[in-house]
Amino acid sequence: MTPDVTGFFDETTKSVSYLVADPGTGMAAIIDPVLDFDPATGTTATGTADRIVDIVLGRHFTVQWLLETHIHADHLSAGAYLRQRLGGTRAIGAGVRLVHEAFRDRFALPPGGPDGFDHLFQPEESFRIGGLQAAALATPGHTPACLSYLIGDAVFLGDTLFMPDCGTARADFPGGDAATLYRSIRRILNLPEATRLFVGHDYPPVTRHADWMTSIADERAANIHVHDGIDEADFVAMRQARDATLDLPRLFHPAVRFNLGSGL
Repeated sequence: MTPDVTGFFDETTKSVSYLVADPGTGMAAIIDPVLDFDPATGTTATGTADRIVDIVLGRHFTVQWLLETHIHADHLSAGAYLRQRLGGTRAIGAGVRLVHEAFRDRFALPPGGPDGFDHLFQPEESFRIGGLQAAALATPGHTPACLSYLIGDAVFLGDTLFMPDCGTARADFPGGDAATLYRSIRRILNLPEATRLFVGHDYPPVTRHADWMTSIADERAANIHVHDGIDEADFVAMRQARDATLDLPRLFHPAVRFNLGSGL
């Protein structure tokens, strides 16, 4: 139950995409792939996603799933492009309907929910990647649609929790909630200590290179926002004060529109 994990760090958006494979069968999932986007010209490119394609083809993997942890506000998803190139079922949490509703008027979105997904996971829904047992864990707070994917001995956190020196996600987007985020994080940190944790972003200080795998022990001991001993009230006060100082992500408008299936 130990998946083969390859991370792909995108320097422009500080995002990490993952190729997760069952070593026994070669069946694979791709998590949170990034589409290159130039906001000055409004054009897209696939260089970052093609790095994943090259490894899938080179290692003769079969892509079974294209998984999104949530509707991203800082990068455009390459999920639709990779489905065209490699096949697979494109999926996200069923809470995406709430995100679509929250932004429907702001972005003049069509009624009926988001486009472009083949499957909407219910909270705690089980699935398989080849011989690997997996589950879509509901971890809302950053957005109401956030999932963390438990695959074998690994959890892919999306934006819920970052490396210990980077803290946690913001909780001020529509439908976000700091108290809910705290409870989602504590749920993850109560998993067995041998569980590997893979983050969706890294914003490394100058003292280290980008990294994306952490541990429950390290997070509980040293996460600057939510280490053991920080209670819910303390976390909510910190998160609300910090979020009030943050600007919207640079690609917020094109990313949310695109990732909800409405184009640029």
